[in-house]
Amino acid sequence: MAGAIVRRQPQTYPCPVGPIAAMARRRFLISAWPWRAAVYLLTGCIPGTLGLAILTTTLIVGGVLSAVLIGLPMLAAVAFVGVPIAGVERWRLRLIDPRPIEDPHRPPHQGGVVGWVRTRAQEAATWRELVYTLLLVTLLWPLDLAAVLGPVGVSLGMITAPAPVLIAGGQRELWPGMTISTPNQALIAFVAGLPLLIGAVYAITAFAVAQGALARKLLAPRDYELRGKLDEITRSRARLLKAFDAERRRIERDLHDGAQQQLTALSVSLGLARLDLLPGPAADHIAHAHQQAKRTLTELRDLIHGIYPQVLTQRGLVAAVQDAADRCAVPLDVAVHLDRKLPLALETTGYFVVCEAISNIIKHSQATRGWIHSSLTGDTLVLRIGDDGIGGADPSNGSGLTGLIDRSAIVGGTVILSSPTGGPTLLTVELPCPPTGAYA
Repeated sequence: MAGAIVRRQPQTYPCPVGPIAAMARRRFLISAWPWRAAVYLLTGCIPGTLGLAILTTTLIVGGVLSAVLIGLPMLAAVAFVGVPIAGVERWRLRLIDPRPIEDPHRPPHQGGVVGWVRTRAQEAATWRELVYTLLLVTLLWPLDLAAVLGPVGVSLGMITAPAPVLIAGGQRELWPGMTISTPNQALIAFVAGLPLLIGAVYAITAFAVAQGALARKLLAPRDYELRGKLDEITRSRARLLKAFDAERRRIERDLHDGAQQQLTALSVSLGLARLDLLPGPAADHIAHAHQQAKRTLTELRDLIHGIYPQVLTQRGLVAAVQDAADRCAVPLDVAVHLDRKLPLALETTGYFVVCEAISNIIKHSQATRGWIHSSLTGDTLVLRIGDDGIGGADPSNGSGLTGLIDRSAIVGGTVILSSPTGGPTLLTVELPCPPTGAYA
């Protein structure tokens, strides 16, 4: 339908029936939730005991060897013990919490152990996981065993009390000081044991849910629905940027193949007309029109280049950055080294980041010299643009840095600005660059 507006429905995530909702239903006792809750609590002893053994061994050995400095790395490694244990706990959490849970860690900025350690040390998730691990190995897993074995053991002991009393004529000791030896006592224990077992099932499930909530709070603090909405917003921004860049390229082609060619033909015609006319007013008017046509053609070429340079599409980011630097009134030292072709969307983002930075150097920095350095570090494109100007750059002052930051954020990039008063100014932009070309 012409003129219709199509609104994209927000992405929703169904919320499966959880154990709390199941506890309010009649079929709860014959459902899988009581068993899942019991398994969740009982299996906590596996990572709990292993974590306790690893922590104890590492601290003891590291403390002994710290006198000769060998143990210092072992003691430092204690901070990262929570990472693998948290991974196991997120997997176990699915037993009691049907909501999706994701790993909160981001990929390391560089390869190797050093890059992994540096990235994990800077993440709040790592320290939350360490706190959870300390709680698990010292408090949670013993409580889990007690929460399951205690109520279930007592209730089952009461239910089975008639067997040794009535059949063998013996007695049953439920706990110290409580012994069943007569048929009447056994019958009372049996009758009381059934509701106690039912109550124990509900209590175990509630306890498992409470511990699962604690685990989710520490191991996956971001709400999954909010995360889904943020992911959808990010994808929408990326789609808008891609459509915007495609429109830029279309406008550039239309101007280049249409208006620019016509102005070129007009300029050539006016130049030929000047050659055919004798000196006089008519020749002067033609000469003036010829000069205006050439100036307009130059301005149009600059406009087309600003919209979307052909050199970026034809020759890539390195040539486009060098071309932009050559057009700058301030001398710029350019060192751009890329060992592979980048996705087009990433090259476009990098190019316009550089152009905005150059524009700020020209308009605001009062610099006599600047520099543009770029390289691929792992799977990250790093752009460093600086100048020897007066400094004091502030995104809140409308210097164009806000748009630069927004454009970088769309592709998951980060921007670091250092611009003290008096200079120098250094702008560092890091753009993730997966080798598969996911941005293309």
